[in-house]
Amino acid sequence: MGSLPDPGGPAGELTQPSFDDFQRQTSLMTSCTLLWKELSDHFTSLEQDLRKKSEALKRKIQTLDHQTKETLGVLEKREVTIDGSVEIALEKVERSKEAAIVALQKGGDGDGDGEVDDSEGLLLNLKIFCLKMDSEGFWRFVTVRKKELDAMRAQIPVALAECVDPSRFVLEAISEVFPVDKRVEKSERLNDLGWACVLVLESLIPVVVDPMLGKSRLLVTPSMKERAKDIAETWKASLDQRGGIENVKTPDVHTFLQHLVTFGIVKKEDVDLYRKLVVASAWRKQMPKLAVSLGLGDKMADMIEELISRGQQLDAVHFTFEVGLVNKFPPVPLLKAYLKDAKKAATSIMGDHNNSGRALHLAGRKEQSALRAVIKCIEEYKLEAEFPPESLKKRLEQLEKAKTEKKKPAAVPANKRTRASNGGPMPPAKAGRLTNAYVSSFPTAPTFVRSPSHGQYPAGVPPYPYDRPAAPSMYGSRSPPTHPYAYSPEAAPSLAGSYPGAPMNYPAYGGYGNGLAPAYQQAYY
Repeated sequence: MGSLPDPGGPAGELTQPSFDDFQRQTSLMTSCTLLWKELSDHFTSLEQDLRKKSEALKRKIQTLDHQTKETLGVLEKREVTIDGSVEIALEKVERSKEAAIVALQKGGDGDGDGEVDDSEGLLLNLKIFCLKMDSEGFWRFVTVRKKELDAMRAQIPVALAECVDPSRFVLEAISEVFPVDKRVEKSERLNDLGWACVLVLESLIPVVVDPMLGKSRLLVTPSMKERAKDIAETWKASLDQRGGIENVKTPDVHTFLQHLVTFGIVKKEDVDLYRKLVVASAWRKQMPKLAVSLGLGDKMADMIEELISRGQQLDAVHFTFEVGLVNKFPPVPLLKAYLKDAKKAATSIMGDHNNSGRALHLAGRKEQSALRAVIKCIEEYKLEAEFPPESLKKRLEQLEKAKTEKKKPAAVPANKRTRASNGGPMPPAKAGRLTNAYVSSFPTAPTFVRSPSHGQYPAGVPPYPYDRPAAPSMYGSRSPPTHPYAYSPEAAPSLAGSYPGAPMNYPAYGGYGNGLAPAYQQAYY
């Protein structure tokens, strides 16, 4: 008879639960729980994102609906006002035509070349040119009166209103130098006429604005607008000949940008070009307003950061106030950084040991220019509470006073015994008692002290008296010498450096640090 299997043998081990299996099941349950929670959080996040995007889309749709209504209202208003604006423009043209005919019939009664004594005379001459549509005479009249810039800025818009076609008149007037300078004879003094182009283009804006809609619609004929676009394209095409954006002259850039704004021909595809041109000529005071008119408002923050990185903190302050980014770019730290850089630049200039006198002069001029610009900026934007300008004004006065004292001629000690009749020196007090006393009737040659800041005498002044033959010794003779001295002691010129002996180490402004000086920028005016 066979034996029965032992319950505690191998068959019994198979029926007992394993602890490892229990741990694996527990770990699996934990993983499932965590995965469920992760999936639940993920779907909750997706639901929230969808809700937010849905709300954002609703707001955008509402905004677009509002903008659409406003645009339709503007278009409707423009359409309704077209007839009225055209009627006003035609009446104005008719009046200008009649006035021009009267002016032409008078002939030589007024040619616009008469003397200008006051603003009324200036306006009368300008009106004569505009009535006759004499753009060449108008241009010549304006370009020779740069000193009367403020008066012309007030009177030219009034005069341009008398033109039959103001847009054509302005384009023909500036055509001599814009978009390409066509002058045959150019002088260094009258070479830059960009100021006149900008002045005339700015003066045209109030003349061509719509009387009912304002600047949103310009009363420029389609033919003149196309001509203005062709001029702008010609100028852009000539950029390579001018040396690129980096080398083009600032007056030319200013004229081009003002031309675009005046005739309303700004192109969205050229925004990057406008941005580069504005940054390259940012020191011009009109550039912030032009940048906004060119549609660069949304890029202004990046432009300000670029100006700061280039060391043009003062220009950045003007851009900041124009677009209201004062909180993002506080002006006071920028002004202090500008002064700090200017001081470093002045200190580096003084390192020129070959011509220390000129180096001192240039360093002082740079510091004075920076101080004046910052003081003017503080006063313009009412920053006295945040940046008191008293210390800056005191430092400026010190520099100006030192410069004035340096320019004074060197004092020459006067001889105590001076002959009253001819200014010559009196003989010594006991000369008459000496038997062989020598009495000279000629003035004593002045002693010139060579300035340590100059290696040689200025051109045209010989090194006196070593290269001049000695005067013959004469006893008792009153006849004039053969080679009289070139200078008298009372009028001896000062050969010292033109700039005052300012201290080598400028006093530091409060709160300024030290560092390497970037390239010194031109002070803003």
